[in-house]
Amino acid sequence: MTLGQNPPPPRPEPGATPDVPPTDRGKMVLAGVLLMIPIIALMWVPSYAKTDPELFGFPFFFWYQFLWVFLCSGLTWTAYKLTLAARPPRTPRATDGSSTAGGDR
Repeated sequence: MTLGQNPPPPRPEPGATPDVPPTDRGKMVLAGVLLMIPIIALMWVPSYAKTDPELFGFPFFFWYQFLWVFLCSGLTWTAYKLTLAARPPRTPRATDGSSTAGGDR
């Protein structure tokens, strides 16, 4: 340690996680499944490598992939909301008596 540096903070006990709220694993798994659905659906090309049925003159191959743009957006948004719900907000803890992140406004 050199002069002018503060010593590092003490490490927590093994297995102890201070200031970290528990995470709902079920919601996190569901979010992961929702994110995997478009990957699997679009990588399974033989399922949509055909021209029929057409929609407004567009072959199935094209409109099916375009439909997944919107489906993927919805699934990603839902997975994001599930992730937020699975992780409750942390409670800021000031150890030195100063204000927390962002200061007073």
